Amino acid sequence: MSSAIAATNHAGAAVARVPPPMAMLAELTHRCPLACPYCSNPIALTPGDEELSTDEWIDVFSQAAALGVLHLHLSGGEPAARRDLVDLTRAAVSLGLYSNLITSGVGLTEGRINDLADAGLDHVQLSIQGVSPEGADRIAGYKGGYERKMAVANWIAATGIPLTVNAVCHRQNMGEIDAMIALAIRLGARRIEIATVQFHGWAERNKAALLPTREQVEHATRTVAAAREKYQGILVIDYVPADYYSQYPKACMGGWGRVGLNITPSGRVLPCHAAETIPSLTFKTIRDDMLSEIWYASDAFNAYRGEAWMPELCRSCERKQIDFGGCRCQAMALAGDARATDPVCIRSPLRDRLKRETNRLSAMSSAALSYRGR
Repeated sequence: MSSAIAATNHAGAAVARVPPPMAMLAELTHRCPLACPYCSNPIALTPGDEELSTDEWIDVFSQAAALGVLHLHLSGGEPAARRDLVDLTRAAVSLGLYSNLITSGVGLTEGRINDLADAGLDHVQLSIQGVSPEGADRIAGYKGGYERKMAVANWIAATGIPLTVNAVCHRQNMGEIDAMIALAIRLGARRIEIATVQFHGWAERNKAALLPTREQVEHATRTVAAAREKYQGILVIDYVPADYYSQYPKACMGGWGRVGLNITPSGRVLPCHAAETIPSLTFKTIRDDMLSEIWYASDAFNAYRGEAWMPELCRSCERKQIDFGGCRCQAMALAGDARATDPVCIRSPLRDRLKRETNRLSAMSSAALSYRGR
């Protein structure tokens, strides 16, 4: 399906014609050996016995391809916890989907990586938590994780599969960005994503320990700019800056229900990773409804499409087709109302309150980390 389809939101108001999704994040499992304190998965994790089966996931991939999805991101938790990962990859490739494995590396062996390469895996995104074994393992809550990641990166390089290094940055490692970029180059990565932590899930619980200071953010921005110039043609550097210090919100997910969708381990279909934090929305499951019906017609996906849902402040703003009102989950977390103007925006009436809270948290000397699942 390639043409856009008209849709209405849950109030019956017409929204813009909806194009098919370009990308799908398949959260194969919430199981993961790491315990990262910034994990964006829900606090209440899906147990293994509720996960979609191999056949169910392959059917989802088939529906996604028919719907128009081009990019399939195989994620978790740790997707290597699924014994059928190679079979799922092979099925995705056979359907013409560009396959990207998002992994911590822990749980992968050299043989399994070779099997994934033989299955046609297109790309790997490998996470790192720091540039030293001690620092990285402390953040990951897993001893030996750093050394395994280094081995996995070398095995990936040997297969020729393109590699992206994903470096989630926060107060406790923000000073390592230069070293992270150098590490990515040593590992043979073609791209590094320097992503400042987003405060959902476990990260919300650890905000006092993870929120960077303004000085750290400003230094990081300068570091990235200099590195982009230095390594042009060698390494692509993506940068997700800290939301709370920005003047305007980002177009989260490219706009609600515009570009991509997520499937949870049990088959719930979401407009974004953190959408279940919005209590007013009910999400359909792939076990009960077709993916195309959910994308085009479900109340949850149409809730924040178009402009009818926007407060007047956003509806009258010249940026409404740039940031689409900002992040709905962030509005829910900070304003208690998913329809509110994202408080990150300098025009939001809550901006001053967010600034005061950000200054208070960033001034705290230290805070203990609460690890995922512990």
